[in-house]
Amino acid sequence: MNTPVAGPGTPAEQILRGVGGAENIESLTHCATRLRFQLHDGAKADTAALDALTGVMATVPQSGDRLQIVIGGAVARVYSEIMNLPSMAGGGTAGPKSDADVKAAMRAKSRGRYAWVDNFFEYLSDSFRPLMGVLLGSSLIIAIASVLDALGVVDFRAADKSATWVFVDAMWRSVLYFLPIMVAYNSAKKLKIDPWVGAAVMAAVMTPNFTGMLNPKSGIPGITCTTNGTLGTQECVAHVFGLPMQLNDYGGQVFVPLLMVAVLALVYKGLQRIFPETVHLVFVPFFSMLIMIPITAFLIGPLGVWAGNGLGEGLSWLNGNAPIVFAILIPLLYPFLVPLGLHWPLNALMLVNINTLGYDFIQGPMGAWNFACFGATAGVLLLSLRHREKEMRQTATGALAAGLLGGISEPSLYGIHLRFKRIYPRMLVGCLVGGVIVGVMGGVDTKAFAFTSLLTIPVFSPMTTYAIAITAAFFVSMALVYFSDFRTPEDRAQANAERDASEAASRGEAAPADDRELVTVGASATTAGASASASTPAAASASGAGAPTATAGKAIELAAPVAGRVVGLDEVGDPVFASRALGEGVGIEPADGRIVAPVDGELIIVAATGHAFGIRTADGVEVLIHIGIDTVQMKGEGFDVRTESGRQVSVGDLLVEVDLDAVRAAEHPTVTLMTVTNTADLTSVEPHTGQTVAAGAPVVTVRR
Repeated sequence: MNTPVAGPGTPAEQILRGVGGAENIESLTHCATRLRFQLHDGAKADTAALDALTGVMATVPQSGDRLQIVIGGAVARVYSEIMNLPSMAGGGTAGPKSDADVKAAMRAKSRGRYAWVDNFFEYLSDSFRPLMGVLLGSSLIIAIASVLDALGVVDFRAADKSATWVFVDAMWRSVLYFLPIMVAYNSAKKLKIDPWVGAAVMAAVMTPNFTGMLNPKSGIPGITCTTNGTLGTQECVAHVFGLPMQLNDYGGQVFVPLLMVAVLALVYKGLQRIFPETVHLVFVPFFSMLIMIPITAFLIGPLGVWAGNGLGEGLSWLNGNAPIVFAILIPLLYPFLVPLGLHWPLNALMLVNINTLGYDFIQGPMGAWNFACFGATAGVLLLSLRHREKEMRQTATGALAAGLLGGISEPSLYGIHLRFKRIYPRMLVGCLVGGVIVGVMGGVDTKAFAFTSLLTIPVFSPMTTYAIAITAAFFVSMALVYFSDFRTPEDRAQANAERDASEAASRGEAAPADDRELVTVGASATTAGASASASTPAAASASGAGAPTATAGKAIELAAPVAGRVVGLDEVGDPVFASRALGEGVGIEPADGRIVAPVDGELIIVAATGHAFGIRTADGVEVLIHIGIDTVQMKGEGFDVRTESGRQVSVGDLLVEVDLDAVRAAEHPTVTLMTVTNTADLTSVEPHTGQTVAAGAPVVTVRR
């Protein structure tokens, strides 16, 4: 039986018990807000108990026995306290390892067993993930056109469309047709070779010169074409250099670039070893293209098309012969595939189906899972309103908006569902109900790759079947979560007691003794941590938040710390920020590397690596500025810090100059995040996204 985490001892000792003791720690590092553990056995970590600790804002389990614990501004102190524990001197790590050391050790430990599987899915994930924005954009263009088609404004599927609607087609087909080039670029970048070489090799078999040979009437000698009876597609063969070359239209193909880049990486790195470094720029790309373009055209391209078509035909057979099995299987699998990143192969198959069959049959049943997921989030939102849980209300509102309008499930999964074990069984019932409806009513198809949101309902056919299925999935999950709660009765009683104590403290009233004790122990991932850290007088004193409180309702404008495009936290690609565990705020895709103070106040955090800063205003608003994602791994390279902790700063004061090219070269996103870490103690934090701003322009409105 495990030792209780929230037992006697300091917070550092409680965290150490929660991760399985010093003997379970392989390495420990930290960034501006999170403890980063590499554990020997991730299963030994008691994440539920860790979430319940006062001062712990959230825990984020990751693959490879990695665990992140979100602490906030006190992370450096907690890290130091853990490292200074006597047990860490013997059983734990003697000092933090770099991420490279940890990865190397993990690969060595698991070589020949599972490491290649992890690497394979990581390769797939990183090849597609950067494209989700443009895929979502094209999806919404299709949705708008489909709505106009449904209203009779235009015949979206007509063969003789006007030039206007041909142009609209080009707007969304651009992403799907040239997807192989984009995937090749990302895949090459992932394998640490020149991404433009990968893009160029793939583009060679998509030029008008190459695709023109697919037309038997082109007049080019030596081309013969036949028709595939199963798929109804045309297959052509050309004789090039005296050898037969199968011709394909590679627009929309995804297996081909994935296979091609894997081979290209071997060729490219081999050439780097052959040629002196001084001539790499000239000869490595040249010979890589000279070798890989013919290999792709003659071998890899046809092989990738064959593999994609084979998988598509297999799933099509299952969908045609056992539609109800297929319709149930897809929504029940997705809840387990998405958190692990294992859904990318199915996403790739959707694109293959559209490219080869002209339609896809996976996305319809998948919609049942997505809306069951959003329904569970809606149930959590209703409960948070009922029980006055401010932090959970904010998290659920953002996650539900991202889901219903964008079809994005990650904010719901990482911010809520994976933190509360009672949600998944109830959500699966909604998945099952939606899948059964799709299967019984004959299935749902779509001719476009579309994120399953409210806006894309018109792209599915039959639209009525799809609408009934996702509505049922949504409301079944919502009702089950709402009426049975996502907390156990004991946890609910404890959470309500914490809320009452926090509200009493904010009114200046003394909480009952039992309630004060509950606030000290804590019970939920973020509510207890946020409330206990800032809502009670004792916690405010401990954190140094002795600043005067602003008049209720007074608006405070937070300025952009850098010029660039302002986006929501759901778009930044980091599950912790997207979950709002570090508060509400914005991300900015930076136009330059000058990061300035967004508000007047005291610098309470200046990361030694220069990637993160914390400012507390005179009104007690705590602001975190975090440059890039996982840039702590750069150990300060490319970051020229121009200030120091403890200083008073004004809006526009230079904090750090960042070499954005160095950040990109290290393969880290450059997005700069600004969040209000004590969001739970404020009336509202309103981000203003979707605009391009100069540094100093208002991007967040805060009200006490």
